[in-house]
Amino acid sequence: MSRHLLHLEGPSPGRQLQGGGNKTNVALVVLAVIASIAVSALFIVFLYYCHIRCKVKKSDGHRSKKRDDKLPESNTISVASWKQNDSQVFTFKQLQIATSNFNQCNVVGHGGFGSVYRGVLSDGRQAAIKQLDCSSKQGDHEFRIEVDMLSRLHSPYLVSLLGYCADQDHRLLVYEYMPNGNLQEHLYSDGASGNPPNLDWETRMKIALDCAKGLEYLHECVTPPVIHRDFKSNNILLDSNFNAKVSDFGLAKLGSDKVGGLVSTRVLGTHGYVAPEYALTGHLTTKSDVYSYGVVLLELLTGRVPVDMKRPPGQGVLVSWALPRLTDREKLMEMVDPVMEGQYAVKDLIQVAAIATMCVQPEPDYRPLMTDVVQSLIPLVKLKKGSKIVSTHDFQHRMVTFKSSSIDSGSSGAGEN
Repeated sequence: MSRHLLHLEGPSPGRQLQGGGNKTNVALVVLAVIASIAVSALFIVFLYYCHIRCKVKKSDGHRSKKRDDKLPESNTISVASWKQNDSQVFTFKQLQIATSNFNQCNVVGHGGFGSVYRGVLSDGRQAAIKQLDCSSKQGDHEFRIEVDMLSRLHSPYLVSLLGYCADQDHRLLVYEYMPNGNLQEHLYSDGASGNPPNLDWETRMKIALDCAKGLEYLHECVTPPVIHRDFKSNNILLDSNFNAKVSDFGLAKLGSDKVGGLVSTRVLGTHGYVAPEYALTGHLTTKSDVYSYGVVLLELLTGRVPVDMKRPPGQGVLVSWALPRLTDREKLMEMVDPVMEGQYAVKDLIQVAAIATMCVQPEPDYRPLMTDVVQSLIPLVKLKKGSKIVSTHDFQHRMVTFKSSSIDSGSSGAGEN
């Protein structure tokens, strides 16, 4: 009886073990199924990732091949960050036809790395076509910098690049045509028939303002800033209405993106326009361009070239001769270009002299920003009725960001003043 009661009181130990074993088996099966699903999902995700990566690589390879077809290889400049743009790619044959086989009658200028021809493109547009010296490695470097720079920079105060040619060994740049040539031709013309006309005060002030806006755009609307490094009257071109545009970016260099930063580089530029600290140390900042701008402003004011050793002692270097006179009212009146006699108000003349004085200060920290120069010149420019002065900052929606490796492989380092 007692054994029977014991049997009825609960399951035997053997049954308990059998039930626990079933639960364990079910749990293991569930875990195995979940693990299989997770592994399958991860495998599918991995396959999809590989598929997308393969597509991206093919796309990048295709774009890279297109870029390499358009531009010659070079160890001096990387085109890894090249952007597609509106610049047209021309064949050498097309530009031969446009310039009547580079007829000497169509030569409109000469640069450090080649001649510039007037041409008519197949769509009827006039263009200035610069042919670079094929034997010059520096010319090839200049070509690549100009294409990369001007393909990205867009301002009404910079000359537009219409296209380029990199056909075999030929290197040509195609710009918008500027009918009135460069500023230098007008400043030092005798005004005789057949020569460029002399410029009056109002036109010179408008040119000064346009140039200041061009440099302001390079310094303020580009990251890091672009330092032109060869700003001079010969590189300021004039359209049919004498609006000025900055040209020739072959020596341009990316500056430091640090406040007060500098880059160290070889000293390049044109004698008489180069800032003293850059000439002595190779340290380049946006204030180097400000100095060059000040020299051009003195040219506009006096009608004198920056360096002329044929002049009497003490007058050969424009900046050295002009600085002590710019703050003396009587001497200031005497140094103004005689062509502009009676065309200006004395207070305006004093204001321009003050701007020029600040721009050519020996110490770069004492020079103004180009933004300040623009604001100082605006009140001096009298425009025709209906005209409007457009602020450079109206174009800030076109801010440009450069990578140093894409343009500028020649700097030896960066630091701070």
